[in-house]
Amino acid sequence: MKRKGLYFLIALALGGVGAVHAQDTTAPAAAPAAAPASSDTATSSYDDRWYIAPTIGGYYNDTDRNTNSRQIYYGLGVGRFIAPNVSIDAFFDRTSRKLDNSVVNGGTGHSHNRWSNNNVGAVVRFYAGDWNAWRPYLLAGVMGSNHHSMFDKGWSPAAELGGGVSKTITDSSDIRVEGGYRYDWDDKTQPAKNGYGDWFLGFSIVSRFGAPAAAPAPAAATPPPADCSTKDSDGDGVNDCDDKCPGTPAGTIVGPDGCPQKVVIDLRGVNFKFDRPKKNETDISKSLAEPSADSIAVLNQAVDTLQRYPQVHVTVAGYTDSVGTDAYNQGLSERRASIVYNYLTSHGIDASRLEGPIGHGKNDPIGDNATDSGRAQNRRTELQVKQ
Repeated sequence: MKRKGLYFLIALALGGVGAVHAQDTTAPAAAPAAAPASSDTATSSYDDRWYIAPTIGGYYNDTDRNTNSRQIYYGLGVGRFIAPNVSIDAFFDRTSRKLDNSVVNGGTGHSHNRWSNNNVGAVVRFYAGDWNAWRPYLLAGVMGSNHHSMFDKGWSPAAELGGGVSKTITDSSDIRVEGGYRYDWDDKTQPAKNGYGDWFLGFSIVSRFGAPAAAPAPAAATPPPADCSTKDSDGDGVNDCDDKCPGTPAGTIVGPDGCPQKVVIDLRGVNFKFDRPKKNETDISKSLAEPSADSIAVLNQAVDTLQRYPQVHVTVAGYTDSVGTDAYNQGLSERRASIVYNYLTSHGIDASRLEGPIGHGKNDPIGDNATDSGRAQNRRTELQVKQ
């Protein structure tokens, strides 16, 4: 039987390694179940407290031992889970069997001479399934076996492979039922024999000691986000949902996205006839260069822009060409600024948003005063936005 047992040990080892590898690479460990309502029920999560595990069970002996075929074994393990699905134990167990009379005195039956083994070793168990369920597992262990018989006493190496099932029954205890095959490389106890393979079946009560870990505090509920569509934190007229530039300083001119925007009110195209308007002239259309309708259209666009941006303030400034004296041009530029100022206020623009009217005479030309077209460009009024 010993060779068959050794072959089985090797086959079981290869199969166990393959099964554990498959479990590790094909699926993650099952998530813990919901927490129990009472301390009498099983814990629902990974518990890494140390435990002790007294064990009792039965042995089915290798026939090459020339002993009774079955006997009781008992032992004690000390261990802990090192991962949610892996535990490791240090253990001690003992078996004692009666030698056959055939090897003692050539008779029949069993003698009173005993063959005992005290085993000290370590075993790793690989579990599957939820912590509170019946959890199948594989086990693999190594040990030293101290044998003692009428023929010899001493140590030999041994190893075991097997499987079992475990169930958590309280927050500090489990039960385990397991079976497997143990091979002992003892080559001294019987001069004509060496190596023995035995089967075992055991029952253990696992008792964790120390206080169980406190349940994690429930996470604080996240308050629902405020309705940003009703808020305008920086007071720029754009709600917080649409505001891409929060925190703009008060009075900043912003666009629909809440970001600073330079507002340009271009009155190019609003040009005046030479030497117009005259003193006390109030009808702007008579002072504008032909076609005057084009200039009026530009002025109306300026009114529309100021109405869409109520926070915008402008300076109304008038200019002339270089023809004439400085004093005369100063007065003419002021009249041009004033007639545009009056046009804006008469079309709904509040005077508090307008600075001026201011005249700059022939200063700051935008065209060449040496040409007719350049002088025409310089006969103008500007709306200068105050940023």
